[in-house]
Amino acid sequence: MRASDLSQLSGATSARRLPMPARETEAIILKTFPLGEADRIVSFLGRSSGRLRGVAAGARRLKNRFGSTLEVLSHVQIWYVERETRELVRIQQTELLESLHKAQSNYGLSTGLAVISEIAERVLPEREVSEAMFRLILLAAREIERAGSWQLPLSYFAFWTVRLGGWLPRFDRCAACRAVFEQGAAFYDAHRAGLFCAKCREPGMQPLEYQARALAERFTGERLDRIGFEKALEASAAQLRFAAFAWIELNSERRLTTPVLLETA
Repeated sequence: MRASDLSQLSGATSARRLPMPARETEAIILKTFPLGEADRIVSFLGRSSGRLRGVAAGARRLKNRFGSTLEVLSHVQIWYVERETRELVRIQQTELLESLHKAQSNYGLSTGLAVISEIAERVLPEREVSEAMFRLILLAAREIERAGSWQLPLSYFAFWTVRLGGWLPRFDRCAACRAVFEQGAAFYDAHRAGLFCAKCREPGMQPLEYQARALAERFTGERLDRIGFEKALEASAAQLRFAAFAWIELNSERRLTTPVLLETA
């Protein structure tokens, strides 16, 4: 072998041995899972990377460099190394940008955060950047923390997730007969897309009253933090939330497991 060939081979080998440069992104922690005795697998939504999963080495140890930055829906700056041959990135460092300590340490509020986490995990394709969903998650999580309540923020989040996903049915007319809805109830089914009038309603369909549809209209035009959650809105928010959950399950083809915990929150 010629000296030049040896030189090229040596150079290529050295290049492969060079440490990969760390990438950096603003991120939201979606979920963590135990890995071995000391590590964690972390699912996060990067603002510039999309949804990724990575290994946080030593994160389960009592003294670790990640601290409280890996709590559900924590807003962080994250540094990670990505290799082409591996599905999981290696998380090197995280820095807390925004804490949700009140919500994370309260059972009821943390359950609301867990529902947001599960839905985001379910609907976001891996490595696909979604600025709209990133801002939506932050908005809903911040409002749960600020207001000390999950009811309205979670309804808003679920409704907008359906809308951004392109799964929102028409709210003005029946999907079957095209009749215009009046101020009475429309009906939906977890197994069929669309809203239906009373004449086209089938057994098992659930109502979505006029007030709930009106709240959806408010969600499209008003900021979440400017909608006061009055007692009168409670039933409408719940109806809209349940309908949005059904449409998310229909389009993701999997049942959500965390919403049932809201009954005890």
